[in-house]
Amino acid sequence: MASSAVQSDSDDGMDEFMDKFKTQRYKNAFSEDGWEEEFNKIPMFMKTAPEEIDPKKYPELACLQAIIHDEDRPPGEQAKSLKDEGNAFFKEKNYEKAILSYTAGLKKKCGDQDLDTVLLTNRAAAHFHLGNMRSALNDAASAKKIKPDHLKALIRGAQCCIALRNFSESIQWCDEGLKVHPTDKKLQELRASADKHKRAAERDARKAKVKEKKLHGEKEALLAAIKDRGIKLLQSVKPRRYGSDSEEDEDDGSSAAISQLSLDGLSSQEVTGAQVFLDEQGSLHWPVLFLYPEHQQSDFISAFCESSCFVDHLAVMFGEELPPWDTDRKYHPQNLQLFFEDEEKETLYQINPETSLLKVLQHKRFFVKAGTPSIIVLKTWYFNLGTSCRVRTTSGKEADVLSHATRQCFFRKVQHI
Repeated sequence: MASSAVQSDSDDGMDEFMDKFKTQRYKNAFSEDGWEEEFNKIPMFMKTAPEEIDPKKYPELACLQAIIHDEDRPPGEQAKSLKDEGNAFFKEKNYEKAILSYTAGLKKKCGDQDLDTVLLTNRAAAHFHLGNMRSALNDAASAKKIKPDHLKALIRGAQCCIALRNFSESIQWCDEGLKVHPTDKKLQELRASADKHKRAAERDARKAKVKEKKLHGEKEALLAAIKDRGIKLLQSVKPRRYGSDSEEDEDDGSSAAISQLSLDGLSSQEVTGAQVFLDEQGSLHWPVLFLYPEHQQSDFISAFCESSCFVDHLAVMFGEELPPWDTDRKYHPQNLQLFFEDEEKETLYQINPETSLLKVLQHKRFFVKAGTPSIIVLKTWYFNLGTSCRVRTTSGKEADVLSHATRQCFFRKVQHI
């Protein structure tokens, strides 16, 4: 009878407790509007872990983290918990955090070789997915050092070597792995791939070497042709060091130092990238720049044959169709005179339009700068601008042309073309 009375009281109490839900609201319940967000804060139901764990915002998760990183636990347990944490980050493709967890696990130095090997291979995988191939290879090598027959370490090492284009080393990794895992298909595929890439790389290297040798031979022949013709190249020189009085510095600072014939002396600085070349008949073709100081304009001929005369090109450049900047239509072949500049002596040398390019290039005061000869084109009447600058004809006669101020203003402009 007493038992029956207690059961009756218990049932009545439960009924009363349940009745409260009909009339009173549960204080700790999820809100109707934000229940999904609150539900996602519970570790068991989280879709993704937060970047930073705020104990006030995520109390349950903070407790779990404290348990995982409890320093009072044995190092082995801590390392294993960190490995599991890293695996969770890895599955979420959060490889940076995975690396941090695996690294923290390794720092525990638990002494468990199997666990350390797993931590290293897992960290190698995370580095691999981030593109850190060298770090991934180092971790795979460290794991292989602990356990030489670890399959994942061997596979990862071979993959990293292929990504780093160290195909011979990749083959070595595969061969070591196949000794202990002779039937593993992944290692077999990696070895075949590494061998294929190795043979292709060797073939490409041979082709590149043959091409380089051919180009070098062509350039040597080009240099020999320039040297035989007595053409001089202007070398870029280092500025003189301030406060130095040595003869060596004076020589280095010369504005008209002539270079030894070298491949560097032929590199063109023109936007077109044109460069002198030697054709099959043994003739040189030069990129030539024509400068027009009156209009601050320029023309460029990418392949001016050394045997051609200037008048031939002028007839084409100023023939029936005149340049758009010549609005007065005064630039005609018969009205033009040609010059080249000797920057060191500040002298202009007049060129006979009937002269070939080779004859001009062989002049004792003509220096090819940046692999591109420059020719100045002026109208006859333009020489009345001044008399302070001297001009020489190729025959040696002198005449007065542009004023020094006018000439300097123009050449400062040309340097920017």
